Amino acid sequence: MSVSDPIADMLARIRNAAMVQHRQVAMPTSKIREAIARILKEEGFIQDYELIPSSPQAMLRISLKYTQARRPQPVITGLKRISSPGRRVYAGRHDLPWVRSGLGIAIVSTSKGVMTGQQARRLGVGGEVLCYVW
Repeated sequence: MSVSDPIADMLARIRNAAMVQHRQVAMPTSKIREAIARILKEEGFIQDYELIPSSPQAMLRISLKYTQARRPQPVITGLKRISSPGRRVYAGRHDLPWVRSGLGIAIVSTSKGVMTGQQARRLGVGGEVLCYVW
């Protein structure tokens, strides 16, 4: 099945799986989805991710992370797609957004790769703001 916005599809799958407390969520893989999963793991929003080779397309399996409270809550409380295929949103190095006063992250596609807004600010590059995660 062809998806017109694979990043929004990925965020929706993660959001839906977290709402019903699934441990894992699987989706077809792409380079951008793998880069976003890598950032989510580095920032502590997910436990792990793995690529599963299969035919006709490899799958990306993401293991979600939950709090250790009496009633487990997902670590990811919100996901928001910012730039879409119909409306691209770009930010310069001085205009990169802060998400929830620093409690969340902005994922940015730059000329040096996909990274968080904080990493892009540190490197002095701007780019396309893909999504917010908090």
